[in-house]
Amino acid sequence: MPADPTTAPDHGLAARGLACWRGEHCLFRGLDLRLAPGELLHIAGRNGSGKTTLLRILCGLVQADEGEISWHGESIRHCRSEFNAALIYVGHLEGLKGELTPLENLAMDQALNVARNAADASAALAGLGLANRDDVPCRALSAGQKRRVALARLRVAEAQLWVLDEPLTALDPAGRQAVVDMLVEHARAGGMAIYTTHQPLELDGVTQRSMSLDS
Repeated sequence: MPADPTTAPDHGLAARGLACWRGEHCLFRGLDLRLAPGELLHIAGRNGSGKTTLLRILCGLVQADEGEISWHGESIRHCRSEFNAALIYVGHLEGLKGELTPLENLAMDQALNVARNAADASAALAGLGLANRDDVPCRALSAGQKRRVALARLRVAEAQLWVLDEPLTALDPAGRQAVVDMLVEHARAGGMAIYTTHQPLELDGVTQRSMSLDS
């Protein structure tokens, strides 16, 4: 009899039997997944297939209509604080305060999240090409620069699980390569990431799987 992925202790994140409806339309049903430390999972699918909804369900931001999600073998319903401390989510919206600078936004994020570390925010921004823009109000930044600020949160977080919804949006080739490098570095350090993107990523030397929501 196959092991139940929601109770298998050797997987960091697991889900079994997830289902979600929008009215009478079923986005997905009977969805199982497992993600172990050092692994990356690409969620593929056409627009409207439910990719963003699935990511939000896996983060615990939206309740699935059916199914169970576990973190290191325990239902996230029973280890919410531990799960939240291990998770960072970067969605379509950057979640930045426009009147604050990139440095101030990262400092606020670190202050509000006790699980975040004391990594150098300036170095994180410099690594994403914002060394000369870290003291400019975010409202004055381009869309691609705002995306880089949001992604800099990954560098100043003590998060084992990254959940990224279209992280390449508005990025130029250098920015896309920076995301690739971050994902590879994270996986090699034993981290996990689930991401959506319509652009292929060349993630050499790490374990990457893909799941499509297209029927």
